[in-house]
Amino acid sequence: MFTIIIRATIIFFIVLVVIRLMGKRQLGEMQPFELVVTLIISEIACIPMSDPSIPLYYGIVPILLLFVAHFVISAISRKSIKFRAVIDGRSVVVINPNGVDYESLKSLNMTVNDLLEATNNAGYFDLSDIYYASFETNGKLSVIPTSFATPATCGDLKIDRKQTSPPLCIVIDGKPLNLNKASVTEERLQRIIADAGLKRIKEIALIIIDYNGKCYIQPKDGTFVTKTYPDLAGGSW
Repeated sequence: MFTIIIRATIIFFIVLVVIRLMGKRQLGEMQPFELVVTLIISEIACIPMSDPSIPLYYGIVPILLLFVAHFVISAISRKSIKFRAVIDGRSVVVINPNGVDYESLKSLNMTVNDLLEATNNAGYFDLSDIYYASFETNGKLSVIPTSFATPATCGDLKIDRKQTSPPLCIVIDGKPLNLNKASVTEERLQRIIADAGLKRIKEIALIIIDYNGKCYIQPKDGTFVTKTYPDLAGGSW
C-alpha cells in the first residue's frame, strides 16, 4: 500500500509540473493537439499508478516524451504559419452579412442548434445583430456585431476618460498581499478593516482595491462592504 502511495505521489507531481509547463489554458481553450497530449498524458499516468507490477519509468518516460513533443510542435507552430494551420486548423466564418453559412457549419460537423447555443452564450439572442461570427481554432465563437447593435464607447461619445489599472487584491483568505503595489501600509490596512466593522485580518475573505480607491471588503462571515478612499486612488500597479 505504501508503495502505491509513493508511486501515485511521484506521478502526480510529474504530471502537475508537465501540465504547468505546457501553459495556462482551460480545457475549452486548448488547441486540438494540446487536448490530445493532455488526454494521453492522463491515460499514461493511470497505468503505473494502478498497477504496481509495471515499472514506474514506463509512465514517466512517455509523459516526458509527450511534453518534449508538445514543446517542439509549439516552437515550430510559432515559426511556421502553414504548419500552425495544419496542426491547429483555421477559424471558420459561420455567419456573414448574408446570414448563416450552412456549408461552413457542415464542415465543422455542427448543427444550427449548436450555433444558436454558441451565439446565446456570447450574449447575442438575435442573429440579425451579428455581422460576422466565426469559430476559432479553440472552439470559441468570435462575434462582430452590426453597427446598430454595437455598444457606444467613450470615443464614440467624445468622452475623455482616464486610463485605469485593473483592480488589485490586497487581502485573500485572511492574508495580506500586494500591499506595496497598492501603497497600503499595515497600519492603513488595519484602519480599512476597522472601517468595515471588523477587528482582525483573519476575519476577511477578500479585499480588492481599484484605481479610484474603492475597496470591496468581503468578510468570511457576513455581507460585503464597499468603502472609497481618495488617498488610495490613482494606483498604477
